[in-house]
Amino acid sequence: MAKISKIHAREILDSRGNPTVEVDLELSDGAFGRAAVPSGASTGSHEAVELRDGGKRYGGKGVTKAVENINTILQKNLNDKDFDQASLDKAMIDLDGTENKGKLGANAILGVSTAFSRAAAKSQKIPLYSYFNKISKSKTMQLPVPMMNILNGGKHAAHSTDLQEFMIIPVGASSFSEALRYGAEVFHTLKKILDRWGLSTSVGDEGGYAPSLPTNEAAIEIILEAITTAGYKPGSDIYIAIDAAASEIYKDGKYILATEKKELTSQEMVDFYADWVERFPIISIEDGLHEDDWEGYTYMTKKLGEKIQIVGDDLFVTNIKRLKQGIDTAAGNSILIKLNQIGTVSETIDAITMATNAKFTSVVSHRSGETEDTTIADFVVGLGTGQIKTGSLCRSERTAKYNQLLRIEEELGSKAVFPGKKAFKI
Repeated sequence: MAKISKIHAREILDSRGNPTVEVDLELSDGAFGRAAVPSGASTGSHEAVELRDGGKRYGGKGVTKAVENINTILQKNLNDKDFDQASLDKAMIDLDGTENKGKLGANAILGVSTAFSRAAAKSQKIPLYSYFNKISKSKTMQLPVPMMNILNGGKHAAHSTDLQEFMIIPVGASSFSEALRYGAEVFHTLKKILDRWGLSTSVGDEGGYAPSLPTNEAAIEIILEAITTAGYKPGSDIYIAIDAAASEIYKDGKYILATEKKELTSQEMVDFYADWVERFPIISIEDGLHEDDWEGYTYMTKKLGEKIQIVGDDLFVTNIKRLKQGIDTAAGNSILIKLNQIGTVSETIDAITMATNAKFTSVVSHRSGETEDTTIADFVVGLGTGQIKTGSLCRSERTAKYNQLLRIEEELGSKAVFPGKKAFKI
């Protein structure tokens, strides 16, 4: 248990220039923690509520209400009291009193929750990843295989593909640092290829290139060219993953692939993916269908679940109630983990524990609106989930997480474990 002596929040800017919450928290022994909260662009409708001010200031995106809730309600009710992580998170959930954290704001609650984690780790004189490993009682502590978003589309980049993210996964590397090098070399090779084709090399929110391509399939083909040109073997050294963000292209019961002038039913969309999986080295598809298309996900899992990882992001929103529904209906075999979707460290750990017990994989993820905060790097190592999704190989809010993982790998030395393809359980 640790006694909180001070909590102070402020409004800062995220990587998109939008306001977000930063929290400073101090314990009675002087241990200090600071945490900043990320924000998504393609958000699931079932996510915990991110409190925004509305009005003209910052186009309605200000977070002064969330900041005020921390500096008044949470400060008053949490100061000079003893907590561990679970009791602190429960106290904040109880103070909020809503199902979706809509009163105080998930952005307010998460800021305090993660700042406390940092302060508690310092108080116990252990690394943050060790703290997360300890409180989660995880049996595994390992470096993650990175999912690197090198081509952006959808809501993350204008005038690009319908599908939101095309990622590379360097499973053939022997260490995290080597995996990072594989990714960086492919990323820079891709830029040269895009230049040669006269395509844009501007980057989207997560640091991936956002060229105007004729079809979604063209994105895969150009990535495969980059992998081979960089000297790697697709389907052995490096696999491809896709985040379709399909809720964003769903309208009136159909999936609209505008670049290809196609309108597909749920089953046709799954068949579309099945064709790709047959022809390309794809190992993971995230949000392949609408967030409430449970029947479609069950069909997709039955058809493709033994071949690829089927990840629910908007489907599960890091929420154990929705995850349980997915487990019970065999909808998906993996969950994307975003701390701000549920709003506390403890509830996020609960979701990973439930997923692990059901033999689902867990992918710890950033958001498109990020900060320089590196908490998820320590979190993924401490929980030992084996996979991280934190953007491309540029933009410092993305590379900050990769660089922290390099430091952790160095610190662990001979104890550092990199799972490679084993992280995918397929």
